Amino acid sequence: MKSLLLFVFFLITFSGFSQNWNSHFSDAKLEAEKSKKNILLVFSGSDWCAPCIKLDRTIWQSEEFKTYSNENLILYKADFPKKKANQLSPELTSENEELAQKYNKDGNYPLVVILDYLGNVKAVSGYTKNTPTQFIASLQSFTSK
Repeated sequence: MKSLLLFVFFLITFSGFSQNWNSHFSDAKLEAEKSKKNILLVFSGSDWCAPCIKLDRTIWQSEEFKTYSNENLILYKADFPKKKANQLSPELTSENEELAQKYNKDGNYPLVVILDYLGNVKAVSGYTKNTPTQFIASLQSFTSK
């Protein structure tokens, strides 16, 4: 019985936080080209940037954003952690640095870049204190152009 309860707990926990963040930008781009969806590219310092952490908690982890993004966006987070325990693979670090050179030359964190499925920039935004509903409305105004 105890094992069954533990299994159900993990199942609910992992399905509740399920989100389709791609692990490589090249995968995100291919998926976007196939589906003709926009890419939401986020530059984040997940373990040191307070606004990045707040954006993750209030927007990315919200059920409202998860539902919207699963239907409308391809997601990729270019993360730049500082703590040794959170370091990315050299390959992923290099990929994120290349993306930063192209889309985030000023090194702003967090930075949200909306790209069309061809990789062209449609909109750029920094951190704003919004609810998930307000954030989604902003995305929709950017992507309808």
